[in-house]
Amino acid sequence: MLVEDALRRFLDEDIGHGDITTDALVDPAAKATGQVVCKERAIIAGLSESITLLKLLDCEGKSKVRDGQEVPAGTIILEVNGFGSALLKVERVLLNLLSHMSGVATATAELVNIAKKNGSSTRIACTRKTLPGLRYFEKRAVELGGGDTHRLRLDDAVLIKDNHLELAGSITESVRKAKAKVSFTKKIEVEATSPGQAVEAGLAGADIVLLDNMTPQAVKKSIGLLETKKLRNHILVEASGGITRENLAIYVETGVDVISVGSITHSAKAIDMSLELRSVKK
Repeated sequence: MLVEDALRRFLDEDIGHGDITTDALVDPAAKATGQVVCKERAIIAGLSESITLLKLLDCEGKSKVRDGQEVPAGTIILEVNGFGSALLKVERVLLNLLSHMSGVATATAELVNIAKKNGSSTRIACTRKTLPGLRYFEKRAVELGGGDTHRLRLDDAVLIKDNHLELAGSITESVRKAKAKVSFTKKIEVEATSPGQAVEAGLAGADIVLLDNMTPQAVKKSIGLLETKKLRNHILVEASGGITRENLAIYVETGVDVISVGSITHSAKAIDMSLELRSVKK
């Protein structure tokens, strides 16, 4: 229901009070059919949401591939049928959704493939750096690309960041407060900007330490200190900040458990797609 509500808002935003071009030119009783073509190699995402979107305007969609599947350029990924006027009204929202979600999934898969080289088990995760109103769709696309969704919302887990520390006190005190006030079912993660802070978080009882904006050398030092203190086996280590496709492999080699990258949601390149319609003769 939440997805349908979001899709309705997308349609309302684009259609406004009506498609004046289509309403002036196209017979409302005329039927049409069409195909969505993916014009470049991609990991496809958003097909199930697109079929729901089409149904909102009494159109039909049939997937020709599956969500999460890699396809070559020129692949027909979706067939559509309905009144031509309705298909014209849904066209841009449909393509925007598929292009963006597939772009996110493709960007994610590229990083996942780099991380998996040499048998690494390091996970690639996204962040909450999502476009307003699109979080479900972008996180879903990350999952289809083989990535981890991380926190979906602020109520998923405790993540103590620098601004929390500025307002609430030390890492040790903040972890203590969180353990006292938050359900035992919620993990506690602490952002650390130095190896010393990483150790403090581990000693305080954090479940996860986020090494933020650290160089690969500082990440290795942090992990080494956690091992020395016999904390490494009891804690997950995440790295984030300044990590790109170009330097990802170096961070994977440090031995972190998770690498989170904001760009796979907020800066993913849209995949080029088109909708080719043709009229259905009576």
